[in-house]
Amino acid sequence: MVVGAALALGVLAGAAVLYVKGQGSGNQVVALETACPFDAAKAEALNAAAKGEVAAMLASDEPQSLQALPFNGPDGKPKTLADFSGRTVLLNLWATWCVPCREEMPALDQLQGSAGSNKFEVVAVNVDTGSDEKPRRFLEEIKVSNLAFYHEPELALFNDLKKRGLVLGLPVTLLVGPDGCLRSVMNGPANWDSDDAIAFVNAAVSG
Repeated sequence: MVVGAALALGVLAGAAVLYVKGQGSGNQVVALETACPFDAAKAEALNAAAKGEVAAMLASDEPQSLQALPFNGPDGKPKTLADFSGRTVLLNLWATWCVPCREEMPALDQLQGSAGSNKFEVVAVNVDTGSDEKPRRFLEEIKVSNLAFYHEPELALFNDLKKRGLVLGLPVTLLVGPDGCLRSVMNGPANWDSDDAIAFVNAAVSG
């Protein structure tokens, strides 16, 4: 499976993935009934675009719906990825105690600033348990100005992705198509405002 290969690449390449044990909420994520057929042409195009800084962002050969993944919006109210239907989403999970997560946050902010549109959004979801005070303060300190603040304080989101075999630890980034289906996944950090990353995003949105 290509996703499995991508996970292995992240580890072998020395990507700074911080391992996390699932804990906290026992919330169950109910999958939406969305068909996600494999599109060989799209997968091939994404793999061709995954170079350099994002070389480990390989396409999944087993697409699955991620529409029901839960987190809270900037106003603290519940959301799911279904709320982003029609947009390609770069979903990033991060925590304040994860050093590589903190280091890549400015680049994700820059990517949203340069590529964000009604067709594409970087959705960076903080998974610190409990209050959102600490992650909000961190984003203020590093002057994040383009990313909206999303938070999932009970690890339901992380645990669901872990059960699916998509997550080794943090950070993890998933490309989700306008239909809510998984396209690519990468464990570990990347320079998301690099030319490589921007070319990858352009290929994902245009595809």
